Parts: sequence; C-alpha cells; structure tokens
Amino acid sequence: MGERLFTAVIPPADVIDELERWIDPRRDSAWRWMEASDWHVTLAFYADVEPWRYEELVGRLRTAAARTTQFPLALHGVGCFASAAKAHVLFANLDDPRDALPELAGRCHTAATTTGIDVARQKYHPHVTLARRNQPSDGSRHLRALAELTTASWNVAEVALVQSFLGQGPRGTPRYEVRERLALMSASLR
Repeated sequence: MGERLFTAVIPPADVIDELERWIDPRRDSAWRWMEASDWHVTLAFYADVEPWRYEELVGRLRTAAARTTQFPLALHGVGCFASAAKAHVLFANLDDPRDALPELAGRCHTAATTTGIDVARQKYHPHVTLARRNQPSDGSRHLRALAELTTASWNVAEVALVQSFLGQGPRGTPRYEVRERLALMSASLR
C-alpha cells in the first residue's frame, strides 16, 4: 500500500486566525469540527502513491505549479454537502476572482495521471471543510450563522503536497504533514 497524498492551497496564518474568530463561537457538539491547523483547499487527492513514483510526481507537480501564475484568494460564505437539509459537510466557500483554482486543480490531477497514479475524476468544487457529520442533519442554522463569513484576500504563491495519516489526529481524525512546497510563477515573471 502506498502513501495517501493530496495537493492543497493552505491559507496563511492571519487568514486562519480570522476564520477561527468566525468559527469558534459557533462550534457545537453535533459536528466534528476540523482543527484550524488542518484547514486547506484540496486541489487533487492521490489515494495510493507507491514510493517509487513519489519523485516523478513531485517533479511533475513542480512543473505544473511553475506554469501557474500566483493569484488572489479569499474565503466568503459557507455551504453544505449534500444539501442544507441533509448536510454531511459544512464548508467555507472561496472567492477566486481569476477562477484560477479549477485550472490549477486540473494541472495537479494531470501531473498524477501522467505519472501513472490513479486519481478519481469528479466535478471540482473548491472549498475549505469546516466540520463533518456521519449522519445527515439540517445545516441551516450554521448556514445562517456563518452567511456573512468573509476573510481578507491573500496571494496564493505555492501549492503544498501533503501526506494524510488516517486516524493519527485528534479524536481519530487524519493527521496531515506537508511534504513539499511548490512555488507558483510570480506575477512579475509573466
């Protein structure tokens, strides 16, 4: 069995702090809330990366990142998967004025598939997971309470390649470890 990896955009500390100020007063025991240190925007998930493919994957991801110009991003509003009435996941939406995330996610997906790594193909919906539930529940109260959530914009300058260790985090959640940081192209170099 290989390593569980994913590529992600990790918000900077000041945005994490701002998001925490929104979330902390609204946490309840009905949901499993993510630790602030685990908040991220997944670009592509690689469920099973054999060790011998790792260096090639990193090289292809480095190239994909270098072909992507840095871009602004902010958190704005919240949503639920699957629906407000039957919510499994509560998430923060993203304000991506250049619509850069889908293209970057596609490049990260392609980097893996051309390396021979299977990646599930699904409609990409960029978000930051805030909380989860095993059983679907009405998420309307949280949607109303967090409807005005907004953070400062930040410049996305890198992609992180993160390893996920199932069950090693608090309360049996995954533990995440950044393995690589891959720089995006500076806007001045375009």
